[in-house]
Amino acid sequence: MAIGYVLAQVVGAVVGTWAAHVMFDESVLQVSTTARAGYGLWLAEALATFGLILTIFGTRRWKADMVPLTVGLYIASAYWFTASTSFANPAVTIARTITSTSQEYTPRTRPPL
Repeated sequence: MAIGYVLAQVVGAVVGTWAAHVMFDESVLQVSTTARAGYGLWLAEALATFGLILTIFGTRRWKADMVPLTVGLYIASAYWFTASTSFANPAVTIARTITSTSQEYTPRTRPPL
């Protein structure tokens, strides 16, 4: 079941990226050309990950049925306070390697994220 979920996330991210390319008259098949790397991105992701784990365990301890809501709120806020725009979902990171728009990351610099 977990494999199916992972595949659905990745396929959805890729198809969604291609659909966005079509909507904006871009070439459907692209590869990112912007290298984004460095200690700042590593630190941003480490802090975002720590905060996400803290949010999950903290919410689970006090009101477990609210975990999905608090995770969604945390991810939305992490978008604004991290240098990388918080790649909490690896499928999003993969999708950003197949676009050459402003949200791209080269496949070579994606692994740390």
